[in-house]
Amino acid sequence: MTANSSENTIIRMFHVYKRYGAYAAISDVTLDITKNEFLLVSGPSGAGKSTLLKLLYFGEPVSEGQILVDGMNTSRISRKGIPFLRRMFGIIFQDYKLIPTKTVFENVALVLEVAGNKRSYINKKVNSVLRTVGIENKMNSYPPSLSGGEQQRVAVARAVVGDPKIILADEPTGSLDSESANVIMNLLKGFHIRGATVIVATHDKELIRNTNGRVIYLREGHLQHPSSTSPAMTL
Repeated sequence: MTANSSENTIIRMFHVYKRYGAYAAISDVTLDITKNEFLLVSGPSGAGKSTLLKLLYFGEPVSEGQILVDGMNTSRISRKGIPFLRRMFGIIFQDYKLIPTKTVFENVALVLEVAGNKRSYINKKVNSVLRTVGIENKMNSYPPSLSGGEQQRVAVARAVVGDPKIILADEPTGSLDSESANVIMNLLKGFHIRGATVIVATHDKELIRNTNGRVIYLREGHLQHPSSTSPAMTL
């Protein structure tokens, strides 16, 4: 566990396991994540990076251990309470997960509609966020007509439109060219500067080198400490 005090942490994990039958995707992970931290979760494919993020946003239940989010023990949250707690998170996926039959504007607005916001606020907020990510000229387009980089900008807009405290990004640049990847990372850095805690799962060593944030490593579901980092994991 890090030396951060509990008052400064937004996520705390205590001896967390995630098992699928006999296979442990996450094994005995204990970790503190500080408020307004930019954290990079690295490791090879199959290391457990995506699983770790799923546990944080309740995409998967924990098999063993405890996770506290902003002081709330997630194991004590009722099923009805999970959607409200999820609003603390903005989630960005490698494969975008946009709705192809809805326009860019509609994809982003859906987050605010589900939260019950008024139409006037939704229109103002979505337009503002689309300008921030540089995709306002595509608001009436449908995702299949956009490039990969443009679709990921829409995914970023959807993730941040609800002003989440925590942004989770699972390999957000994995399918993008270097120019588009830089745009996405600069957007994430910008939202971090505005106060969000940003957690990025990636195996891209160049991205890690170019990002000023704490790096943790997973290998076969285990959190690797600096003293046990293998040569293959060094950047």
